[in-house]
Amino acid sequence: MTSPQPVRTARSPRRNLAIVAVAILVVIVAAGSYGLWYLFLRPAGPAAVSTEALVLPSIAAASSPLASGSLEGTWKVDTTIGSFSDSTASFVGYRVQEQLASIGANTAVGRTPNVSGSLTITGTRLTAVSVTADLTALQSDDPRRDGQLVRGGIQTGTYPTATFTLTSPIDLGATPSDGHEIDVTATGQLMLHGQTKTVQIALKARFSGSVIEAVGSLPIVFSDYGIQKPSSFAVLSIADQGTMELQLFFTHV
Repeated sequence: MTSPQPVRTARSPRRNLAIVAVAILVVIVAAGSYGLWYLFLRPAGPAAVSTEALVLPSIAAASSPLASGSLEGTWKVDTTIGSFSDSTASFVGYRVQEQLASIGANTAVGRTPNVSGSLTITGTRLTAVSVTADLTALQSDDPRRDGQLVRGGIQTGTYPTATFTLTSPIDLGATPSDGHEIDVTATGQLMLHGQTKTVQIALKARFSGSVIEAVGSLPIVFSDYGIQKPSSFAVLSIADQGTMELQLFFTHV
């Protein structure tokens, strides 16, 4: 005599729909929780560059004023000053508005500490400036964003550097006194993403001890440099332009 086989009951379509609905709800709640964490618990992004933020007592302690009091000569970008991790070192970077899925508006900030260059002062005129930034070292708060820039956006895999070269001397008027801040406009050629454009960068500069500090920013319209906005499933939209920002420390050669 054979034992009776268990009777299998088919799930009703309504029950299947309920299971699917619960699964979707779990995903939505998880995404929403991540979004809340991202918005309220993640560390705030670095502030925009400004001379007010340059609180670097270690520079003054480690540097001795020039004996002659003159700023004439060649000055080079000094990457040994400050710390990149707390934004007290030399860097060049970007600031772009983006709209993230399940999170909302966000300011993406990426910076590279790999900067080289020099400036020359003759009398009371800034006669030469050349700065090169290694874009392959750009770092933001998300390695996924940084990885996308290798092939998308500024395509650092193809265009690894950006350079600025001064084309018009800047008259300082007089030799700046120690700690005095001046506003200047640097006119020159910016090479970015394989394109070279004439730009004017608004700068604030200050002479402190034996260090020249300079901060500035420049609006960048992506289409002017042939840059296609990077795309991602996590990014709903990216602004059509961003801001290039710089913070540089120069020491006398």
